[in-house]
Amino acid sequence: MHPSLILFDIDGTLVRRTGPYHRQALVDAIRQITGLTTTTEGIPVHGMLDPDILTLMLQAANLPAPEIAAHLPAIQTAAEDAYLASVPDLRDKSCPGVPALLAELETRDIALALVTGNLTRIGWRKLERAGLHHHFRFGAFGEMAPTRGGLARLAIERARRENLIGPQSRITLIGDAPQDVRAAQENGIQSIAVRTGITPPADLEHSRPDHLLDDLTQLDLSII
Repeated sequence: MHPSLILFDIDGTLVRRTGPYHRQALVDAIRQITGLTTTTEGIPVHGMLDPDILTLMLQAANLPAPEIAAHLPAIQTAAEDAYLASVPDLRDKSCPGVPALLAELETRDIALALVTGNLTRIGWRKLERAGLHHHFRFGAFGEMAPTRGGLARLAIERARRENLIGPQSRITLIGDAPQDVRAAQENGIQSIAVRTGITPPADLEHSRPDHLLDDLTQLDLSII
């Protein structure tokens, strides 16, 4: 068993400024499956789960709810395929301090997992292209639960089921959006928020994380 489990968000926490490829994959997938031309413009995608973003895009295109539900699984698969085919090298897109931090956490025998709104294959491919994927044991991804809190719960349950952590292990969720803080609070675990994403600083402060950092170079390892 590991003394600690840290759950990481991806976008704005581990990597940032990764280009239009993720959003374009969602647009292309909807066009491929439904023939509709859509956009993510006007949708507050930061902190959202990919299935929710797709749903809002389809609603904006006036697709009826039953058709959205029917098409969504195929759209998600098509979006993953499109992203895998388009994303370039992202090794220069890590947030400050991330590669060194992940390497140090591994030397301390801390279990690392993902809690992200990305669809599964998009999330793994994004981290693979950033050179970070090998640090993580598993992940809870956008299509696996209806809320980010639910994703965190799935990740914690898996860690316990696989005997990665015990009753005394500390669990922390690190993210850059209020939704990440709320997910930690809903699960009774420690929250660390970083200002490396696009969330306005006042919004992060208002979410009341246990710790608020400018970036992960400021992380005091004694708290995890």
